[in-house]
Amino acid sequence: MAMPMRSGNEPLTARSPLRLRFWLSLWGMIWAAGGTAAFALAARPGWAAACGVLLLLASVDMAMILRHIHQGPHYQPGRDVPPYEHPRG
Repeated sequence: MAMPMRSGNEPLTARSPLRLRFWLSLWGMIWAAGGTAAFALAARPGWAAACGVLLLLASVDMAMILRHIHQGPHYQPGRDVPPYEHPRG
Protein backbone atom coordinates (compact mmCIF):
# COMPACT_ATOMS: atom_id res chain seq x y z
CA MET A 1 0.00 0.00 0.00
CA ALA A 2 1.55 3.29 -1.06
CA MET A 3 1.60 6.15 1.39
CA PRO A 4 0.40 9.51 0.04
CA MET A 5 3.03 12.17 -0.48
CA ARG A 6 3.14 14.74 2.28
CA SER A 7 3.09 18.33 1.13
CA GLY A 8 4.90 19.71 4.18
CA ASN A 9 2.17 22.25 4.99
CA GLU A 10 0.37 19.96 7.45
CA PRO A 11 1.54 21.93 10.51
CA LEU A 12 0.08 25.09 8.99
CA THR A 13 -3.29 23.57 8.09
CA ALA A 14 -3.73 21.15 11.03
CA ARG A 15 -6.76 21.63 13.26
CA SER A 16 -6.80 20.51 16.87
CA PRO A 17 -9.82 18.46 18.06
CA LEU A 18 -9.36 19.62 21.67
CA ARG A 19 -12.47 21.80 21.77
CA LEU A 20 -14.60 19.00 20.36
CA ARG A 21 -13.08 16.55 22.84
CA PHE A 22 -13.77 19.05 25.64
CA TRP A 23 -17.48 19.27 24.82
CA LEU A 24 -17.83 15.52 24.27
CA SER A 25 -16.09 14.84 27.58
CA LEU A 26 -18.33 17.35 29.35
CA TRP A 27 -21.41 15.72 27.78
CA GLY A 28 -20.17 12.31 28.96
CA MET A 29 -19.53 13.60 32.46
CA ILE A 30 -23.05 15.03 32.69
CA TRP A 31 -24.67 11.78 31.54
CA ALA A 32 -22.43 9.61 33.72
CA ALA A 33 -23.14 11.75 36.79
CA GLY A 34 -26.87 11.60 36.05
CA GLY A 35 -26.71 7.84 35.55
CA THR A 36 -24.77 7.36 38.76
CA ALA A 37 -27.33 9.36 40.74
CA ALA A 38 -30.35 7.75 39.07
CA PHE A 39 -29.09 4.20 39.52
CA ALA A 40 -28.05 4.91 43.11
CA LEU A 41 -31.56 6.21 43.87
CA ALA A 42 -33.09 3.18 42.13
CA ALA A 43 -31.02 0.83 44.33
CA ARG A 44 -29.00 -0.55 41.42
CA PRO A 45 -25.46 -0.49 42.84
CA GLY A 46 -23.86 -2.36 39.93
CA TRP A 47 -25.12 0.08 37.32
CA ALA A 48 -24.35 3.02 39.61
CA ALA A 49 -20.77 1.76 39.95
CA ALA A 50 -20.48 1.33 36.17
CA CYS A 51 -21.67 4.90 35.61
CA GLY A 52 -19.30 6.04 38.35
CA VAL A 53 -16.38 4.41 36.52
CA LEU A 54 -17.45 6.17 33.31
CA LEU A 55 -17.62 9.44 35.25
CA LEU A 56 -14.09 8.85 36.52
CA LEU A 57 -12.79 8.10 33.01
CA ALA A 58 -14.48 11.17 31.57
CA SER A 59 -13.03 13.28 34.39
CA VAL A 60 -9.50 12.03 33.69
CA ASP A 61 -10.02 12.73 29.99
CA MET A 62 -11.26 16.24 30.81
CA ALA A 63 -8.18 16.88 32.95
CA MET A 64 -5.90 15.78 30.10
CA ILE A 65 -7.79 17.94 27.60
CA LEU A 66 -7.61 21.01 29.83
CA ARG A 67 -3.90 20.39 30.40
CA HIS A 68 -3.28 20.28 26.66
CA ILE A 69 -5.38 23.39 26.06
CA HIS A 70 -3.52 25.33 28.76
CA GLN A 71 -0.14 24.25 27.35
CA GLY A 72 -0.90 26.28 24.26
CA PRO A 73 0.46 25.69 20.77
CA HIS A 74 3.63 23.68 20.40
CA TYR A 75 6.54 24.26 18.05
CA GLN A 76 5.67 23.94 14.40
CA PRO A 77 8.33 24.09 11.67
CA GLY A 78 8.40 27.28 9.64
CA ARG A 79 8.19 27.74 5.89
CA ASP A 80 11.95 27.27 5.59
CA VAL A 81 11.67 23.58 6.62
CA PRO A 82 11.28 21.46 3.47
CA PRO A 83 8.51 18.85 3.15
CA TYR A 84 9.18 15.32 4.32
CA GLU A 85 10.62 12.94 1.79
CA HIS A 86 8.41 10.11 0.54
CA PRO A 87 9.65 6.83 2.04
CA ARG A 88 11.42 4.68 -0.52
CA GLY A 89 10.18 1.16 0.00
